Amino acid sequence: MLDAVPLMNTTDTLLHLAALLEQRKKEEPNQSYIASLFAKGDDAVLKKIGEEATEVVMAAKDMRGGIHSSKLIAETADLWFHCLAMLAYFDLSPALVVAELERRAAMPGLEEESLNKLRKRENEKTNKI
Repeated sequence: MLDAVPLMNTTDTLLHLAALLEQRKKEEPNQSYIASLFAKGDDAVLKKIGEEATEVVMAAKDMRGGIHSSKLIAETADLWFHCLAMLAYFDLSPALVVAELERRAAMPGLEEESLNKLRKRENEKTNKI
């Protein structure tokens, strides 16, 4: 009976998962997948992001062949989950990502692109010094 369960909005869902990941960080590696992943270090966490991103790309390519969208949705959920895990690993909140997306949504696309190019040039200058 879905009507009896209040549905969370997207931000609520992300924050709920972030809290769950923070809890799992504190568990023993043999008790939790996330704890075991974190115990392996940042290379393992980042490698998992790469693996999941590749699976999303492969599922998206399968969409051209008429494969059902449920595969793409499931793989994207895996990627998002592991991105949330990466944020938790580095003690960052998904609220920061949501705030960045909201900031970008408020800016016209060409203005955002120009700002990104300017930031890139500034970073390149800083790295040369």
